[in-house]
Amino acid sequence: MKVPKYFAALAACAVLLASCVTTREKKPVPEPEIQEPEIKEKEITEPKLTEPEEKSSTQEETEAEVPEAEMPSTEVPKGELLLESALSQIIAEMTLEEKIAQLFVIAPEQCPVTGGAASQTEFTQSLKEALARYPVGGFIFFAQNIKNPAQLKNFTRQLKEATSIPPIIAVDEEGGRVARLANTKGFGLPVFTSMGAIGASGDVENARKAGQLIGSYLAEYGFTLDFAPDVDVNTNPKNIVIGDRAFGSDPELVAGMAGAFLDGLHSVGVKGCIKHFPGHGDTTGDTHADYVAVTKDWGELKECELIPFIKNFSAADCVMIAHLSVPNITRDGLPASLSKELISGKLRGDLGYDGVVLTDALNMGAIEKNYADGEAAVLAFEAGNDILLMPNDFAASYNAMLEAVKSGRIAEKCVDESVMRILLLKGL
Repeated sequence: MKVPKYFAALAACAVLLASCVTTREKKPVPEPEIQEPEIKEKEITEPKLTEPEEKSSTQEETEAEVPEAEMPSTEVPKGELLLESALSQIIAEMTLEEKIAQLFVIAPEQCPVTGGAASQTEFTQSLKEALARYPVGGFIFFAQNIKNPAQLKNFTRQLKEATSIPPIIAVDEEGGRVARLANTKGFGLPVFTSMGAIGASGDVENARKAGQLIGSYLAEYGFTLDFAPDVDVNTNPKNIVIGDRAFGSDPELVAGMAGAFLDGLHSVGVKGCIKHFPGHGDTTGDTHADYVAVTKDWGELKECELIPFIKNFSAADCVMIAHLSVPNITRDGLPASLSKELISGKLRGDLGYDGVVLTDALNMGAIEKNYADGEAAVLAFEAGNDILLMPNDFAASYNAMLEAVKSGRIAEKCVDESVMRILLLKGL
C-alpha cells in the first residue's frame, strides 16, 4: 500500500485512539462464543428467543419511571481533544479533491471505471486506478457484490488497502428480510425471522444477542459499519416498507431494543446507524419509488417517532435521514434528506445531535425522479448531511460538490468539519 503523505499523523491518531477514554459508558461484554451453525440451505431457522420473566408489580412501577436519556456531555476529554488535533493535521494536508471524495459512500460498481460492470465483485486494476483519483469515504455492499465467503473477505480487504485513509465498509444487515449476507446462499449464517419478532419477545437481551451475532460475522467479513438498527416505530399497519423491520409499535420498546442491538454491535467492534429520521413508521408509500409524506407536526413526532432516536443519540455512531416530506414541520418543501430546516434546524439544533449524519441512498426514486444528481448532492450537504450515500451518478455529484466549494457556495470549512466527523466515525 502506498505510504500516505500524512503517515505520521495517522500513526499519532492510532496511539491517541488506543489511550483515549470515550464519553460513552459501556459495560464489559465477554467475547461471544459463536459456533458455525450446521444449517442446510433450505432449513434455516430463526435463533431461539428468550421468553421474558414474569415481573412483579414493583418491578413494573420501577421500569415505568425510566427517565429520558441524557445527551452526551459537552465537556470533551483531553484525549479526544488531542485526537481531534491530530486529525486536523491530516485534514490540513488533504487536497480539496480528497476531502470531497471522503463525503461519499458508494456501491463498488459506482466508482468510475473503464468498462464498468453492473455489479462489482472483485478488486480490479481499473477499480484501483479509479480509487487513486476518487479516494471515496466508503463502500456499501449489496447482494450483487457478494458471491462467496472467500471472495467477500478478499474484496473488503483489498478495498481497505487501496487508499491512504481506509474506507468505511458498510452493509444493510438488519436481520430478517434485510440481511445481505445472511440471506445469501453458501454462507451458512443464522437467519432471524424479523426484528419485529425479537421486539415481540419483550426481552432486550434478545436484541443484544442479535446485534452481537450479526456484528460478529460482519467483522469477520471485513465490515466496519452496519446500517442498523431500524428505529422506526411501526404505527401504521398499511406500511409497505418498514413493517416487521421495526421492533414494534411502542416507541419505548423500540428505543430499548435498538439500544441493546447497538450494544451488541459495539461489543464486537462494529459501528451502528439508527434510521430513518424523522421516522418512516407511519407511512404508506415507498421512498424507493417517489415522494412520501408524513403529516404529523414536530410535537406529535416527539411524542412517538422521535423517542427511539433521542434515547439512542449517545449510543449510535450515525443517523440516517429519510427522503420523507414533512410539510407540517418545514416550509422549504424539500424532503427531509435535503432540508436544512429539518437537519440543521431540528436534528442538530432542537435535539442537539452533533454526530455523523448521512442521507438515505440518493439514487432512490424520491430524489432521482425530482432532482438532478449534482444538485441533490449539494442540497443534501448544505442541509447538514456529512455523508452522501449512493448518488445516482457519483461522478456528476462529486464534480458538483467540488464546483460548489470552488465557487464559494459551500465553505471549505464546512467540508473540513464533515470530514472530521467522518474520520472520527472511522476510528482513525
